[in-house]
Amino acid sequence: MARYPRSMSELRLEELSASTIVAVNALTLKPGQEQFVAPVSYAVAAAVLDPATSWQRVVLDGDEVVGFVQGNFDEHAHQDEFRSILWRINVDADDQGRGIGTFAVEALLTEATQRGFDHVNVIYEPGEDGPEAFFLRVGFEPTGETQYGEVIGSRAL
Repeated sequence: MARYPRSMSELRLEELSASTIVAVNALTLKPGQEQFVAPVSYAVAAAVLDPATSWQRVVLDGDEVVGFVQGNFDEHAHQDEFRSILWRINVDADDQGRGIGTFAVEALLTEATQRGFDHVNVIYEPGEDGPEAFFLRVGFEPTGETQYGEVIGSRAL
């Protein structure tokens, strides 16, 4: 049975914290998605390395953790792809298709705009059950490829 937010205004963001990290790590994936997503603990470890540039938010529907989004904003990064980037987005399997991912991406785009960036990048692995259809739906356009065959996408702000 699909669950829908009572209203999109009930979706909210909170900074990732000790009180929400367990719920974020417990987010489930649909079959086939596992190969496209590294554990959230990797993202948390990366933020410890440079908390000034990492932006991590938990998406809540009421009091329930339903998603996680991480961006990085570093105007001094050596490669453009990494200056303003959506590093990861996870929406619980039971909550996918409800607009939660779109809500999280829009929040990240707002943050990028507030920090003075004119676009946001994303890097993802292509493949069946992968995130490409979602990224295209929220406005990212493929602009290149990494040396490992991953797609680089960009969305102008």
